[in-house]
Amino acid sequence: MRRALELGLDGFEYDLRACASGEAVLMHDETLSRTTNSHALLSKVQLPELFGVDAGSWFGKRYVGEPVPLFDEALELGTDHPGSAPMHMIELKETGLVEGVLEKLEEVHPRPEVRVASFLPDVVIEAQRAGLPAMLLADRASDDDRRLCRREGIAAYGVGPGGWASLDSGEDSDEAWAGCERWSWSLDEPDEILRACRLPLAGFNTNQPQRALAIRALARWAPEDSGPYPLVCPELIVEPEALHEEIRLRGEWYGEWSARLGLRNPFPFGVQVRCSLFFPSGAFQSEGLPRVIELQPEEERHLDVQLKGGARSPGPDPLLGALFRARSPLPEGTALPTAGLLLDAPLVRRRVAVADPLARRLNLLREGAGERAASITLRRTGRGVRLTVEHPGDLQEGHLIASLDGHTERGGRTLDLLLPEHFDQDPQGSLFTCGIEGVREGRPHLLRWAGGLPGGVGHGAPGRLVPVSPPR
Repeated sequence: MRRALELGLDGFEYDLRACASGEAVLMHDETLSRTTNSHALLSKVQLPELFGVDAGSWFGKRYVGEPVPLFDEALELGTDHPGSAPMHMIELKETGLVEGVLEKLEEVHPRPEVRVASFLPDVVIEAQRAGLPAMLLADRASDDDRRLCRREGIAAYGVGPGGWASLDSGEDSDEAWAGCERWSWSLDEPDEILRACRLPLAGFNTNQPQRALAIRALARWAPEDSGPYPLVCPELIVEPEALHEEIRLRGEWYGEWSARLGLRNPFPFGVQVRCSLFFPSGAFQSEGLPRVIELQPEEERHLDVQLKGGARSPGPDPLLGALFRARSPLPEGTALPTAGLLLDAPLVRRRVAVADPLARRLNLLREGAGERAASITLRRTGRGVRLTVEHPGDLQEGHLIASLDGHTERGGRTLDLLLPEHFDQDPQGSLFTCGIEGVREGRPHLLRWAGGLPGGVGHGAPGRLVPVSPPR
């Protein structure tokens, strides 16, 4: 949250839950096991016990000993900068928190701007009636939610990526939501961020703050442009089974790709563009970039690059970076600053699975040297798919975890997932990943088929589940 303020963001979003003694703390999960060294339920832990919990070492060695943050501490951030106090988007993960949140906010002077958000309608209604600007959260916009917001006078409504496209164009207009702010959450993809800035939404949160700031500047500096995002990157398909054995010994999240990248000038004047590839993680060799390109207004260009490399585990993907600068002499009224505008786009690495009525084996990644092979079978069953643990590798108490179309579910040795309604009509299928959770040498461990598990930043992109291709 301090980093968000350093970057110049307008605020930050965080989750609240109550510990056993009633105090509100910043915690997404019901249990402490994912982000601390404790495996207790938060609701069973008294506040004094929380002071001894390490909530930092899971993230990095430099954060060892970082305590679980308290709601009071979050409210103190930014108060030493008069006139620039950050907005707090506070998601309540459970009932029973509204009264305490209101009491804490009344103790802070000046009171920060807030949106008290929840996926629980009763919590949102309680917050709004208590005088707090409340925000109802949903995966996708719906008419039922719109009517609820209008009836209860809810201040804001926030949906996930692509969530505003779920209504007919006439229903997601400003008029249809008059009096209720429109928001989105977890907008990380460049196309989604640009769409949000053009609508415009009242606000959105993101895990890619620098990208979001750059795209917001793009929307302001090229207000007449309605074209797609200026950088286009194809997905890079990862096929561990096709790797040579000597490469697999180094890890299975590797590949060799020839990719055609797209570049477009969104400005009404000529620009010079410096293009490079960046690699946040892993080891890569590349050919074809860096390059400097001159583009006329609205001109498009393709860049052919070769890429080879990877890592043992899914993580942040390679990035195409492009620095746009206006050519001299600058046209009158040019908004683009002399330093230019740096945009980026990921070359997302994905695995692909087919939803076939015949069982297909999904080989899990061997992310450690000498790790034993593990696998899951996947079979289409009418409107759904069934996952079954075929071999858990060296895990004990192994059980399935999977994410389909953004929804994560857990099972035992089998897990049934319901396919999205229009799954068979979209050749791109749905975002999908799966794995086996279990115990190795007395500690929790996760074997993965692709990225996206666990959820959150830095764990790589999920794969895709696609329908069987129709016969030609």
